[in-house]
Amino acid sequence: MTNHRIALIPGDGIGTEVLPPAQQVLDAVGRRHGFAFSCTSYDDWSCERYLREGAMMPADGLDQLRDKDAVLLGAVGRPDVPDHVSLWGLLIPIRRGFRQYVNLRPVRVFEGIDSPVRGAAAGEVDFVVVRENVEGEYSEIGGRLNRGFPEEAAVQESVFTRAGVTRVLDYAFELAASRGGRLTSATKSNGIVHTLPFWDELVTERGAAHPGVAWDQEHIDALAAKFVLEPARFDVVVGSNLFGDILSDLAAAVAGSIGIAPAANLNPEREFPSMFEPVHGSAPDIAGRGVANPLGAIWSAALMLDHLGHPGAAKDVTDAIAAVLAKTDVRTPDLGGTATTAEFTEALLELL
Repeated sequence: MTNHRIALIPGDGIGTEVLPPAQQVLDAVGRRHGFAFSCTSYDDWSCERYLREGAMMPADGLDQLRDKDAVLLGAVGRPDVPDHVSLWGLLIPIRRGFRQYVNLRPVRVFEGIDSPVRGAAAGEVDFVVVRENVEGEYSEIGGRLNRGFPEEAAVQESVFTRAGVTRVLDYAFELAASRGGRLTSATKSNGIVHTLPFWDELVTERGAAHPGVAWDQEHIDALAAKFVLEPARFDVVVGSNLFGDILSDLAAAVAGSIGIAPAANLNPEREFPSMFEPVHGSAPDIAGRGVANPLGAIWSAALMLDHLGHPGAAKDVTDAIAAVLAKTDVRTPDLGGTATTAEFTEALLELL
């Protein structure tokens, strides 16, 4: 029996509440398909640890994760720790230390979920946002000058490298070739005069190397509008670190709830473990109440199954997600219901 070594990082807030349901689903589908998981939990890698010890994780944290097959993360962040501290103390070191340069965020309108967008019909909206995940606008280059004085300044540099942009574009084009054969590139080269024309040039170059994929490009402002007006027209959307981040959250809202949105931070070469996490964040306003929607974590676990070489098991999980939404009225509060996290998980497990 194949045994996968998984690192569990519950993190903060509802992260600690949505990982157990994802584990239950993984165990159930693993039994059916003949594989298992050896899970190591890193319960204190969190903002609580930061407040206690001054660090989100130990100095040798990456070394502790290096031999794992994948990382499943709950959520990170709490109100009394600045977001840039929690992000740069845990998520970004893992993403960059393990060269997880693809952030993959599928978007789907399920039957039984009413999108706030009239044109977003179940079965018609099904696309993927591919976000460059380790450079771009989220670089570490920059600083602050003359703090506290009237002439105080802050400088943040964007970094786009040929290697970094090319590899994420190739991943996106290959993904589009395996899906509907269409790719849309998010840009803003009419206003950002250096980095985005460079991005556009590389899209043209890589598009020529993938003749089976039809592609176009949209300025980010117009693209955001079209996500709302014509969400069914998209197949694969590729964007820089910042653009991909914003677009994927907008797309999750179009799909009905950010509570169901998953994400994969991928090292496609598999030299390092990849990391899987729901998009919803730590949600301190509902943490501890037992009503968090576990679907984002469960769908993220399905992405992990696919990455680990079990596409059939991954499909079983996404089919169960679709079934629980289409065939039952069990809903957590973010989806308009009254079910607890445990009740929702039980309903899904019965269908699985």
